[in-house]
Amino acid sequence: MSLTLTDIYLGLGGRSVHPALAAYPVSDFVIDSRQVTEDDCFIALPGQRADGHDFIADAIARGALAIIAHRVPPGVQAQVITIAEPAPAQVTPPVLFLVDDTLIGLQQLATYWRARHNPTVIGVTGSVGKTSTKELIAAVLRQRHPTLWTPGNYNNEIGLPLTLLRLKDEHRFVVLEMGFYTEGEIAQLCAIAHPHIGVITNIGPIHLERAGSMEAIFRGKSELIRALPPSGHAILNWDDPWVRKMAEFSPAPVFKYGLTPEADLWADAIESYGLAGIRFRFHYHQQDRDETYYVQLPLLGRHSVHTALRAAAVGILADLTWEEIIRGLKDVNARLRIDIAPGYNRSTLIDDTYNASPPSTIAALNLLEEMEGRRIAILGDMLELGTEEEKGHRLVGARAAETTDILITVGPRAHWIAEEARHQGMPKEAIYEAEDADSAISLAKSLIQPGDFILVKGSRAMRMDRIVADLSAPRASSNAPSQHP
Repeated sequence: MSLTLTDIYLGLGGRSVHPALAAYPVSDFVIDSRQVTEDDCFIALPGQRADGHDFIADAIARGALAIIAHRVPPGVQAQVITIAEPAPAQVTPPVLFLVDDTLIGLQQLATYWRARHNPTVIGVTGSVGKTSTKELIAAVLRQRHPTLWTPGNYNNEIGLPLTLLRLKDEHRFVVLEMGFYTEGEIAQLCAIAHPHIGVITNIGPIHLERAGSMEAIFRGKSELIRALPPSGHAILNWDDPWVRKMAEFSPAPVFKYGLTPEADLWADAIESYGLAGIRFRFHYHQQDRDETYYVQLPLLGRHSVHTALRAAAVGILADLTWEEIIRGLKDVNARLRIDIAPGYNRSTLIDDTYNASPPSTIAALNLLEEMEGRRIAILGDMLELGTEEEKGHRLVGARAAETTDILITVGPRAHWIAEEARHQGMPKEAIYEAEDADSAISLAKSLIQPGDFILVKGSRAMRMDRIVADLSAPRASSNAPSQHP
């Protein structure tokens, strides 16, 4: 079943529809006019830097079949269909569906399309590890079932509806990442997605500055569990005291995972082999028996055991075999956050620049510690930590002193990392402070030697990706023509 203009009209709240609309299927939904291709629907969202309504003409020129907008800019050549009025008897694309609010319209349409299908929806949230968990869950499920999952970090009030609009009849499972800044946001996403299974990674002081308190973060993340039906499942991290509390009010049965035998699915005998991955032992408690499996996976760092446990838990609840689950966990195509690449001056670059928090940075430092060579950490400011700001940076500094040979900090807040590393006994001559990314690049290039391992980690606003780009080894040139997938 392809989504048609009829579906858009009805999903946006239209009441009287004419068969002429059904003749036009939509290829995809996009919010960037530069990405529009033939027969797409362009959603004109207002933004902080630009208003999508200003690019409607560009979207039409690129072949858009339909537009969803809350105003019609002058000069736009399209048939306007006002949702509050009956659909016309004749339709000549491109069609502009006029709504009261484009964002609300997008969410209404996604809710409508979700209701037209019956997949098992899995929601994933937590302070860190959401994206890697989502990717690995999808890798496990698709060993048997057609699965739709959130691309990249489409985890908000725009990205989640866009993901659901790609839902097709053949999809048996949908894996959705759910982000959080303030209370009520995840509840809104759940009202659109109607999840059956909720997966909580952990609770930490991420976005504390916006949320206001740890209790507010807990309440916000808990909205996923409260939204579950009694026939669903709550998959909870039994190693996290905050997450354990959610079992008290979950309307759905609780599936516990962690590193403790109290959990339904737990792991021990953990060994990390650096860039070669991890090895550990699964234990699964069932009513009549216990099952044990040794696995070696191409996942980086001991913290990845929890990611594997979460994905395996979903696989168990989806009635996959252990053979299928382990095959999915070994899927090298599952795009996880950390990227390993050749670096400047024959070094090895560990790129973990998607974002940063104290727990995720410490996990990255733990991985760096396992490298056999000189270890350099380039660590930037961690933002939105609120009242935990200094404490969080100092925790990272203490761990950096134990795991690195050279420390380069980037930004004013990262000064606490450097200061704490010195306080913990790291030699002063091994600690460098840079004001910005450019300074850090110059400094790093003067220090890097062949065989070094360089970890780059920090909040996105610190432009740590620029450091990675400049410290990456140049790619071999080729005379072959470039290809664009």
